[in-house]
Amino acid sequence: MRVLTVDDSRTILAMLQHTLAGAGYEVLQAENGQEGLDVLGAENVDVVITDINMPVMDGIEFIKNVRASGQYQSLPILILTTETSQDKRDQGRAAGGTGWIVKPFDPDKLLSVIKKVSH
Repeated sequence: MRVLTVDDSRTILAMLQHTLAGAGYEVLQAENGQEGLDVLGAENVDVVITDINMPVMDGIEFIKNVRASGQYQSLPILILTTETSQDKRDQGRAAGGTGWIVKPFDPDKLLSVIKKVSH
């Protein structure tokens, strides 16, 4: 299974790489929403994990762009962020986010959520 992780924090990307690859997932990475769209244009993925607050294109715009493509209507998109406000959660859900995980993440919970949304 292939997972695209989108986050401007190299530390978070490294933690996601370690957690996901250690569980047997193939991991593709991008540092902002535009890079994420570029990866999706070239690669097939099964799940996306994205931050909200990023330069160039934030996570909300990234999700809206992914959902605007008919190809990715059912692609699970998990939002991994430090944001905890209900307003941001509502924006993420309205954009088409599948789930919400608050940083710092628990690796076991993250893997459990990925299994849940990818079946």
